[in-house]
Amino acid sequence: MLAFVAYQLWGTALYEHHAQDRLRSQLSGQLHRSSALSKAPTSSSEGSNDSPAISGAGPTESAATAALTATAPAAGSPIGLISIPRIGMSDAVFVEGVAEADLQEGPGHYPSTALPGQPGNVGIAGHRTTYGAPFYDLDQLQPGDPVILQVPQGTFTYDVVRSTVVSPNDTAVLGPTSLPILTLTTCNPRYSSSTRLVVTALLQQAKGAQPAAVDPPAITTTGSSSGPPTAVRQPAHQTPVSLAGADSSSGGSVGGAVLWGELALMLFFGVRILWRSVRNGARWGILALGTPAVVVLIFVFFEHVSLALPASF
Repeated sequence: MLAFVAYQLWGTALYEHHAQDRLRSQLSGQLHRSSALSKAPTSSSEGSNDSPAISGAGPTESAATAALTATAPAAGSPIGLISIPRIGMSDAVFVEGVAEADLQEGPGHYPSTALPGQPGNVGIAGHRTTYGAPFYDLDQLQPGDPVILQVPQGTFTYDVVRSTVVSPNDTAVLGPTSLPILTLTTCNPRYSSSTRLVVTALLQQAKGAQPAAVDPPAITTTGSSSGPPTAVRQPAHQTPVSLAGADSSSGGSVGGAVLWGELALMLFFGVRILWRSVRNGARWGILALGTPAVVVLIFVFFEHVSLALPASF
């Protein structure tokens, strides 16, 4: 049990790092081709970050309503890179989907939300204490801190507006908005999933954005002349049941965990029997060959147990 806890806190990072290398390799070609196709930046403007309310003073409509693709990304596929200088995150690959298997590979994009650069609410979730803990220090973000999303269609810079803590079932934070915003979610507090930390940021700059395939809805705001306009929430076409990290099964197979556990035990006892049956000179050779194999099987067993258990934090 202690080994499993250690695996959750540190061993899972090995899996995430390997997955990030693989995803980055898949994405690099797309980013290279897109940068060659479009080098001219779109117009942008400065927005005010002094107020906790989301103001309408973002980039111009042509930049804010840049669309990614005509079709939705495939589940689990790499979408782009996310960088958050304040917490030391640089070019982490985020994928499509927020299922446990998706978040084990890095931050994940909520499929029911807008894609980076599109009008509306872009939602991205990430682990806070396991699988590399990409959002470990998300609570350190302050108003005005930039969050940069680089995708094949352009580079989009969002400035943090506010941070809030909500219930795991508070899906309103992912609802559609008339302004181009980014919503980051993670479990809260650390080492727990009782609540969710939500960081909201407003699109401030778009570079190399491609024009939309269809005319997007116009960005509208409401507010009195004496105060800044605020985002208008619109009816959701698709709303997630709960925020990522809710205490529900991630879809892993209990049978798979049992199978790998039995294989690990069989190999362990096999190595132990061989170690006792041979002479002293050959014992070290058996340990040298058997120990790594047992560790690998235990690692795979822990991975299947993680998938079978409620979602990690």
